[in-house]
Amino acid sequence: MTTGLQRSIAVFCGSSSGGDPAFRRAAAAVGDELAADGHRLVYGGGSVGLMKVVADTVLEAGGDVVGVITRQLLDLEVAHTGLTELEVVPDMHGRKARMAELADGVIVLPGGFGTLDETFEILTWNQLGIVAAPVVFLDVDAYFEPLFQFINGSVAAGFMKDHHGALAQRTDNAGHAIRLAAGRAPDYIPKWVD
Repeated sequence: MTTGLQRSIAVFCGSSSGGDPAFRRAAAAVGDELAADGHRLVYGGGSVGLMKVVADTVLEAGGDVVGVITRQLLDLEVAHTGLTELEVVPDMHGRKARMAELADGVIVLPGGFGTLDETFEILTWNQLGIVAAPVVFLDVDAYFEPLFQFINGSVAAGFMKDHHGALAQRTDNAGHAIRLAAGRAPDYIPKWVD
């Protein structure tokens, strides 16, 4: 982890760009803001989709980018070869653990199963006190609205406490997302509902 005002921010996002140009614009906005604020990007190391957009934007602005990729994905030739640093790990479990170790906070952009897998692991680790990292969804064109309906429904149904549901923060502004992700880590509160 970094100290001082500069932080390491993990960005979880799609390995495709999606069908709406707003997703690419949001990824570029996150990259611009990260570099302008002097934060280091930590991400999955890919050279495709929104992953490539955010990494390239940070690099073009002179920022630092650390990618963490699995041997399998490296062998499939989807690794970004122009990063400040590229770490190769054996498997997806190791990839998620290493990104969590490197990151002070997390921003979530639109994506699919992989994006949500990374995100929910970090949210669960926050809930259990394994990590303490803000998690912020950049909600592009209400992409994450159904997900937040699910989270609110889980709280209402008694499957999680209000403060654990609040671990998933949301904004539609890239600059605000970065300020939240670089901000104060959430307090650990034991998770047990019963």
